[in-house]
Amino acid sequence: MDAVLSSVVPQPVATRLTKAAIFLVVTLEPGREAESAVRKLCADLSGLLRAVGFRDLEGGLSCVLGIGSDAWDRLFGAPRPKDLHPFREIRGRHHAVATPGDLLFHIRATRMDLCFELATQVMNRLKGFVAPEDEVHGFSYFDDRDLIGFVDGTENPVDAAAVVATIIGAEDPDFAGGSYVIVQKYLHDLAAWNRVPVADQERIIGREKLSDIELDDDAKPSYAHNVLTSIEENGEPLEILRDNMPFGDVGKGEFGTYFIGYARSPRRVEMMLENMFIGRPPGNYDRLLDFSRAVTGTLFFIPSASFLDAVTPDAAPVPAAEVQLEADQPPSRRDGSLGIGSLRKGASHE
Repeated sequence: MDAVLSSVVPQPVATRLTKAAIFLVVTLEPGREAESAVRKLCADLSGLLRAVGFRDLEGGLSCVLGIGSDAWDRLFGAPRPKDLHPFREIRGRHHAVATPGDLLFHIRATRMDLCFELATQVMNRLKGFVAPEDEVHGFSYFDDRDLIGFVDGTENPVDAAAVVATIIGAEDPDFAGGSYVIVQKYLHDLAAWNRVPVADQERIIGREKLSDIELDDDAKPSYAHNVLTSIEENGEPLEILRDNMPFGDVGKGEFGTYFIGYARSPRRVEMMLENMFIGRPPGNYDRLLDFSRAVTGTLFFIPSASFLDAVTPDAAPVPAAEVQLEADQPPSRRDGSLGIGSLRKGASHE
């Protein structure tokens, strides 16, 4: 692990998969009161999580808070995480839409009631200061399968490999311990999918449906989902951590997958999505998209837990011009902070 990470604690990005999750995306209302309320929640989130999680110590309750590009400017100003930007829509044979979202709460546990209670407490704290954009209650489906019948997340990195894939180190030292995440809500046309012969489904996914065994390379078409979502750089695989969850509403006939991909650079996820929606080469798109439609798309930065604990609720964001002026001063004039200036509490958080 990067030495620069020794003084910071990441949020629980690399937590193992759970049986239940709530994905909550909200936007900030205008005004300083809304910004102050969110900053106060940042500082209080770890305590709130402990209070709810104490009700079942075996419940594995966790929460990851992500912050969108526009919201970062309102809440924290400069400096900014170097790769933070709004989600970039992709138009190919199918469309990866970009939708509003200032804050993401990814809440996980072994029990939905724990997730629900924490989400309720969070929204009570932010009542009147945020507007909900999307809320999805995800569940584990049999042996970690998607509603299309295939196991999801087989190739996820685990333990130390998950940390390497997701947590920022020396490449952005002001924000070491952070991460990026892209979320998309996909709706499935299950009736059409279930009419596809299983052998054809397996070629679309690149795995056997029952056993979850990957097809031999010579049996996988170039448009297979697991071919297009495998990316490399200089011969080395670039991994992300997925924590996708099925969801559904039987009454509405709405069934889908909530995609959530963590990575130490958003470019990793973006490359996968470009391969899926545009194709590699262009036109050779992911045939799963013929049956699964993206209806949301947002990108968030995940600051470290140390960053959140150190936020001062009523501090004003630092303007970019002021940060640049400070950067131009000799080293002896600088404060040696981790880059969030007046938003950090006076003492460092241990």
